[in-house]
Amino acid sequence: MSRNAEPESGPDAPLPGTLPAALEAELIAFRRDLHMHPELGNQEFRTTAALKERLEREGLAPRVLPAGTGLICDIGVDPDGPPPGPMLALRADIDALPIPDTKTVPYRSTVPDRAHACGHDVHTAVVLGAGVVLAGLAREGLLPRPVRLIFQPAEEVLPGGATDAIEAGVLDGVGRIIGVHCDPRVDVGRIGLRQGAITSACDRLEISLDGPGGHTARPHLTTDLVTAAARVATDVPALLARRVDTRAGLAVTFGRLHAGHACNVVPQHAELSGTVRCLDLDTWRRAPDLVHAAVDEVAAMHRAKSAITYVRGVPPVVNEPVTTELLTDAMVSRRGASSVQTTEQSLGGEDFSWYLEQIPGALARLGVRAVGDTGLPRDLHQGDFDVDEGAIRVGVELFTAAVLLDAGAAE
Repeated sequence: MSRNAEPESGPDAPLPGTLPAALEAELIAFRRDLHMHPELGNQEFRTTAALKERLEREGLAPRVLPAGTGLICDIGVDPDGPPPGPMLALRADIDALPIPDTKTVPYRSTVPDRAHACGHDVHTAVVLGAGVVLAGLAREGLLPRPVRLIFQPAEEVLPGGATDAIEAGVLDGVGRIIGVHCDPRVDVGRIGLRQGAITSACDRLEISLDGPGGHTARPHLTTDLVTAAARVATDVPALLARRVDTRAGLAVTFGRLHAGHACNVVPQHAELSGTVRCLDLDTWRRAPDLVHAAVDEVAAMHRAKSAITYVRGVPPVVNEPVTTELLTDAMVSRRGASSVQTTEQSLGGEDFSWYLEQIPGALARLGVRAVGDTGLPRDLHQGDFDVDEGAIRVGVELFTAAVLLDAGAAE
């Protein structure tokens, strides 16, 4: 990769593209507005309109995606000139979660049972801010290569809105893609990075068990679906643990089990639902067959008829080495070597992985924990999740530095 572009004179001159204080304040206000008006996947019409309006004020020409939510915006592309070389894409996800906001803050969600509890409002503000800064550099002739902003809907909706965005052509002309995800375990001012897999695969599993019910006084004349469901919940994960390499990290975890309505009636139907997570890409591809076989075996032992709905989610996010190095260099250029820490592979899923099935790229964990906060972190997907908003400046300056250091890299 060529990193030899020098937007300012001298090899040691500081990179341009830092965030002005006035724009930082605007981005914090923008993030809080999104936080107060969260929208679920494929329903992000207000969010899309707000982004479109702000980018148009910057003289840019954003394009809303075909389904009506989410958009892309190119910077540094001459509409009357030849097609640009491969662009670097900056991606944000814009949807919220169907959970209540339990915080007591002025920007608490105004929508019942809806909350930005995964930090997508921060991701959106970061990419918007980077876009505004980069548009300014383009006007000054300091943008060394064209850039595409991707504001993607429905990250939380399996198999992820990235698949629809890719089908809509968001990667056309893109040679490399980068993104960030909030991490409440990392201090603001730092990022977590690793080469290779940084998240896991995540699929959804629905199981139905059926059999003749009856009176609890005569369980021997029934299919005891309560026991069968309990055995599926405990024995299937244990069975799978002996059928794949433990380093693959295949984990089945159930979040719901329902069976019966009365204490003296053996039910005729039971249901379980949960997730299948996997650290290894090859094992993830085999996971549906492995899970089906294990469920059928355990159910058959208890004379239960099983039906399985296996919903493919997302593969692991596998950070490509060159792009991971680019993000490392960009962060070090802004905040020094201590601002980058090695992070472990998470069992969480992220549909950014679908982009990396198509082109090189990498995802960084953006620190959002207040420095000196020694309390338990406010975890993702919890109603009290919040961030130190200083992370917005860090994310914007990380992205702008990456664009400047990556000049001409993908050819």
